[in-house]
Amino acid sequence: MDCIVEMECLRKEDRGNQTLQRIAEQLQCYKGPRRSKEIEQNSIDTGSGFRLMEAQDAENKQFSCANGRDRRAAVLICLFQGYEGELRVILTRRSMKLASFPGDVALPGGKMEEGDVDDSATALREAMEEIGLDSNLVQVVANLEPFISQNDLRVVPVVGLLARIEDFRLVLNADEVEAVFDAPLEMFLKEENHRCEERSWKGWKYVLHCFDFESEKGDFLICGLTASILIRAASVIYQRIPCFNEHLPDFQQLQRTLNNGA
Repeated sequence: MDCIVEMECLRKEDRGNQTLQRIAEQLQCYKGPRRSKEIEQNSIDTGSGFRLMEAQDAENKQFSCANGRDRRAAVLICLFQGYEGELRVILTRRSMKLASFPGDVALPGGKMEEGDVDDSATALREAMEEIGLDSNLVQVVANLEPFISQNDLRVVPVVGLLARIEDFRLVLNADEVEAVFDAPLEMFLKEENHRCEERSWKGWKYVLHCFDFESEKGDFLICGLTASILIRAASVIYQRIPCFNEHLPDFQQLQRTLNNGA
């Protein structure tokens, strides 16, 4: 019986490695979407509130005000395969001791420091400092398009794959992180846990995406920038748009619209 269980575990591990390998190959040459009338029309027709990023020249224009290292940050979208074969992402709840966004759910990450050679280095260093995630366990496969935070940081999501979650030894930095948990990535494309709130920024209305997630580690609210980044990551990896429909843009879409109209 022990041999049968061991063989089944090995088969699951092998399937998991194959899944992560496919994602690595899929994202290896990822350059971000290119604008086309067909893509633009599709995003309008679905009413999803999700619109693909503009071409690289528009992106560079949008973030030209935040090119300095002091306004640059990165977060780690660390993916692994769960026991049921689903892709899961590691998330944190920020410490209540922090001056900014205390208690919010976030991806491991932070501002770029002088010794960081690139965005991946920033994301991996922050993950090590916050939750003890050894960078040698993570295979970085892609950087997604930058996002702008409401405190005007240029935030680059770095996608990393963790082949063996059992090798991750959590070391919590209590000054920065209150809790660590994981959630299924596909959740960020589904309606079940999703709701939205209408907000305004400088007189412009936008929608704030919120996901209510219950787990054995507690109940968590995933919203704002973190939710937008995970919607984008899930859309790229699963190659489909979200199921939920919105009539207002989210904060990132609002930023692009205002920038393109400037």
